[in-house]
Amino acid sequence: MVSGDAPQAEGSVRVDVWIWSVRLTKTRAQAAAACRAGHVKVGGERAKPAQAVRIGDEVRLRHAGRDRVVVVSKIAKKRVGPPVAAECFVDNSPPPPPRELAIQVPVRDRGTGRPTKRDRREMDRLQGRPPEL
Repeated sequence: MVSGDAPQAEGSVRVDVWIWSVRLTKTRAQAAAACRAGHVKVGGERAKPAQAVRIGDEVRLRHAGRDRVVVVSKIAKKRVGPPVAAECFVDNSPPPPPRELAIQVPVRDRGTGRPTKRDRREMDRLQGRPPEL
């Protein structure tokens, strides 16, 4: 088997390449940007894009407003299909919050224009915010 074609049982790979290859991010550039921004931790420490990942490492990724906690079970050096990618890690992520608990944005009627000061105060009162003095 040629190295890099399928998940490997040994060795190490860059964390940004691994995150991209197991489909936790859409692009490798997004994976590298997440590393540079401090959204990726390997073993509890912030990871740079070139940091090596080995089997058994815990990778924490904050992406798309969600925390993902995965444990590396196989090394993938190239992007693999979804069924194979699912075998490359053990997902220990907390379940996503239900849609009902998502932040609800107030909706105004079309054509009413910007809210006036009185409208803003009323919206704040309805949302339970204290009045500004």
